[in-house]
Amino acid sequence: MKIAIVGAAGRMGRKLVELAGDAGLEVVSKVDVAPGYESEWGAGAEGVVDFSYHACVPSFVSKAASEGLPYVIGTTGLTPDEQKVVDEAAKSIPVVQSGNYSLGVNLMLELVRRAATVLGPQYDIEIAEMHHRHKKDAPSGTALMLAGAAADGRGAARDYVYGRRGDVGERPVGEIAIHALRGGSVVGDHTVMFAGDLERVEITHKAQDRAAFAAGALKAVAWAKGKAPGVYTMRDVLGFSADA
Repeated sequence: MKIAIVGAAGRMGRKLVELAGDAGLEVVSKVDVAPGYESEWGAGAEGVVDFSYHACVPSFVSKAASEGLPYVIGTTGLTPDEQKVVDEAAKSIPVVQSGNYSLGVNLMLELVRRAATVLGPQYDIEIAEMHHRHKKDAPSGTALMLAGAAADGRGAARDYVYGRRGDVGERPVGEIAIHALRGGSVVGDHTVMFAGDLERVEITHKAQDRAAFAAGALKAVAWAKGKAPGVYTMRDVLGFSADA
């Protein structure tokens, strides 16, 4: 399968280019605003993987929709208006969208969903994530996915607290809080804490190399080829059942 990489000059883009051949894929276009890269992909691409800046996503996903190309989005921090463009494109092409493409993180999502169901609202949920100093959006897309998994496990609304400051009062039952840390060269650490009165359960994932994310995204674009239009996640790619 021939693919285009959008955001090819970035950390993830370079890793995607490096690993594509191992996944049986051929990179025919490397798209980026950096010098020496293409401004858009040309003819020949059969799928697109996008790890660019969120403001770039709408124009590229619309181009993919006009050409009937499956599209994989690893970019996070999309605004509501940008997400609307993605959703519109997904009416005509398969779009895989995830805040994290690693196998370990997607297994973690399943564990968090299950733990939230079993432990219930009497266990306070705190989510902490840490990334390198260059990451521009906060909290991470993965932290939001984990919060969503916890909320879904409880059957609760996706309504979160982002950090705390000042006299915020006692922690209410059922609250889900997210905290973002930035520094150094951390690839990506995520911990979900279930804090009860008698015990604390922690589920942690630490990424050691961006290759874990790249491999998943490349698997996703190959999987998406030939799929019906719609928005898919890594749950679909990995075959997790809806009630797992």
